[in-house]
Amino acid sequence: MTDERLKEELARRLLGWRASPDRFLKCGRSWIPRWRFNPLTNLDDAFLLLDRIDGCYRLTVDPNGIFTAEVRLGNRIGRASGDQKARTIALAVARGLGIEALS
Repeated sequence: MTDERLKEELARRLLGWRASPDRFLKCGRSWIPRWRFNPLTNLDDAFLLLDRIDGCYRLTVDPNGIFTAEVRLGNRIGRASGDQKARTIALAVARGLGIEALS
């Protein structure tokens, strides 16, 4: 799955947004440009996803700077590790939702 497709799927499932070619349509007839929402690189957007999950999560960093995220959604657990915090969080959320995402 491409990063762009993953971004669309996360926006749809967790935020209730619909994707159009150049923007995301939010509830209440508002919208944001597609480039403005990027949970794979923007830490604020990644935490927005965490705020919307119906479950719990754990975030850790080891002495080498490797960040690990674990997201528990019902009976599913999504895990990811890496040196990019936002990407690690977004991938763990995706895996917790059952979305097959590349690292």
